[in-house]
Amino acid sequence: MRALCGAIITAGALIGLGLTAVGIGTRYENARALNGTAENGEPLLIKMHQMDRPLIFILVFLTCVAIIGLGIAIAGLAYHHHRREREHAWERERVGTHRPAG
Repeated sequence: MRALCGAIITAGALIGLGLTAVGIGTRYENARALNGTAENGEPLLIKMHQMDRPLIFILVFLTCVAIIGLGIAIAGLAYHHHRREREHAWERERVGTHRPAG
């Protein structure tokens, strides 16, 4: 269950990051025209400190959520594997001690 929750959190964060990328592209698609460099064909690079604060916040926040979600998913899978290994060892021990007579 932990791994599934982590995967859902990660998926939501990655969808949000994709929508944020679309939003950033829409917001700054006309930056060349505003900058006066619309005549050359090279794209204008917008640096993080030039972006709007809400876009920076959501970009950093969703990146952190994606990393945390991946951590939860990996830790959940590791714990699930450890628990199943323990149950398997317990079953081997239980079956090995109760052998039928005869």
